[in-house]
Amino acid sequence: MKKALPSVTPLLLIILILHLLVQATLSEPRAQVVEFKCGTIPEHNTTAFVPNFVSTMERISDMMRKFGFGTSQVGIGPDANFGLAQCYGDLSLLDCVLCYAEARGRLPGCFPNNSGRIYLDGCFMRVENYTFYEEIAGPEDKTLCGNASYATRKNTVFQESARRALLNAVTEAPNNGGFARPKVLVSGMKNESAYVLANCWRTLNESLCRECLDDASASVMKCLPWSEGRVLSTGCFLRYSDRDFLNAVQRDEGSKVKKSVIIGIVVSSAALLAIGAFIALYIRKSKIIENKRRGSNDVVKMAKVLHDSSLNFKFSTLEKATGCFDNANKLGQGGFGIVYKGVLADGREVAVKRLFVNNKHRAADFFNEVNLISSVEHKNLVRLLGCSCFGPESLLVYEFLPNMSLDRFLFDPSKGKALNWMKRFEIIIGTAEGLVYLHENKNVRIIHRDIKTSNILLDSKLRAKIADFGLARTFQDDKSHISTVIAGTLGYMAPEYLAHGQLTEKADVYSFGVLILEIVTGRLNNRIKNNDFTDSLIITVSLYTSSSYTNKGLILVITPIIIT
Repeated sequence: MKKALPSVTPLLLIILILHLLVQATLSEPRAQVVEFKCGTIPEHNTTAFVPNFVSTMERISDMMRKFGFGTSQVGIGPDANFGLAQCYGDLSLLDCVLCYAEARGRLPGCFPNNSGRIYLDGCFMRVENYTFYEEIAGPEDKTLCGNASYATRKNTVFQESARRALLNAVTEAPNNGGFARPKVLVSGMKNESAYVLANCWRTLNESLCRECLDDASASVMKCLPWSEGRVLSTGCFLRYSDRDFLNAVQRDEGSKVKKSVIIGIVVSSAALLAIGAFIALYIRKSKIIENKRRGSNDVVKMAKVLHDSSLNFKFSTLEKATGCFDNANKLGQGGFGIVYKGVLADGREVAVKRLFVNNKHRAADFFNEVNLISSVEHKNLVRLLGCSCFGPESLLVYEFLPNMSLDRFLFDPSKGKALNWMKRFEIIIGTAEGLVYLHENKNVRIIHRDIKTSNILLDSKLRAKIADFGLARTFQDDKSHISTVIAGTLGYMAPEYLAHGQLTEKADVYSFGVLILEIVTGRLNNRIKNNDFTDSLIITVSLYTSSSYTNKGLILVITPIIIT
């Protein structure tokens, strides 16, 4: 019988947060929202606009993962959707993906209006109904001044340093791919400098970039002597500050390896100290407030279980099992991490999920997945075997399923032949049973939020198991919905959730409907052909239902799941 992970939340959170705070010193995605503005013109036709918007986001997502920048145009006429997203030049690609995820999650809130723009501390995103890629100014441009630490002192020395740094940025950026990050020391003040970041959107040529930054610098200098100023321009972003808000320059791979070893030692030590400190604090507090928390024996037991039982895996054990996370053992990659095949010393095959946890915000995602999936057990859910949270990285260990994910069969002309109609029907039924269990579990109701073909794994007999609970949320009976930041995979997200962020089980049902369409047709909902997105599967189905062919095919039996 499967042993559930203990649920002493404070201990795990202390360990995980310490772990991730150390990793956060390496870089920061700067995903804090600075300005979010929606347009005022409503979309023309929801049936066409929503799939066009989804296709735009999907294409940009792929480009952001590779280049840190992306544009896309989908559709024509009043239903066309133009998009642009870009991370600032000091963000790594991983941090860029995290920043973009925040922007992409918020921008759909502009629906049913057909445009919007969002500025974050680390990236920018904009969608419109027309091509705007060479615009450099507009009525939405804004200058933000803040933090009056220098205003009271009228520090002319800092003002002079900030002016020089801004002028350096305006001069350097147009000749440097639109990016500059100068720093100028404040004369006579130890350890104080003026820091500047300048970034033009990559759709601007050198001349337009210079013009945009010239205007932006003239505006932001009006913030002086305040110690913080930003310009949110149509074609560029400019910021100065008296504190170093920029990420460090990326170092070579050798130094990264050395750094990871050091971090591993520091984090492991910190984790052990955290356990001891937590137990000591707990014992002390329990003497003062009785019955407020569990007894100290529970905490000791929790630490012992994690260290000594099969629920906790040593990082070195999993590293060895995966061949030091060799690419040859890579099974797949998602938004939260990379999965590798591993073989333990006793011969057991496992799937090891190596999470993207380079900043403190991922602590909740890691703990969420461990806590939720360890509390449920069903034949159509992937089984969690344990985790590793005391090493330099956070790892989850799952049962290994030899056939991997459904998408590898469904969209492969050769492997797809193994999925006859009976097998496809069984996969649909198995996924449905897993969802029913999650939604109606008497102990904890769970909304998965990311049902899609790559998260449906297949065992040796091609039976379906739902995987990846990083986005899952619990749902209480006395609530009509959960208000949350939008998360999931575009193309599988219900329009009402995409627009309003109100989460119910219906979000999973909609995703399941899209999944059924893909299983029946063998086609992706949003696919790329000739370097562009074709019409979505949902639009194709809706066209069939309104045509003379509406009385033919299994596809019509499934359509009501989507449109209801």
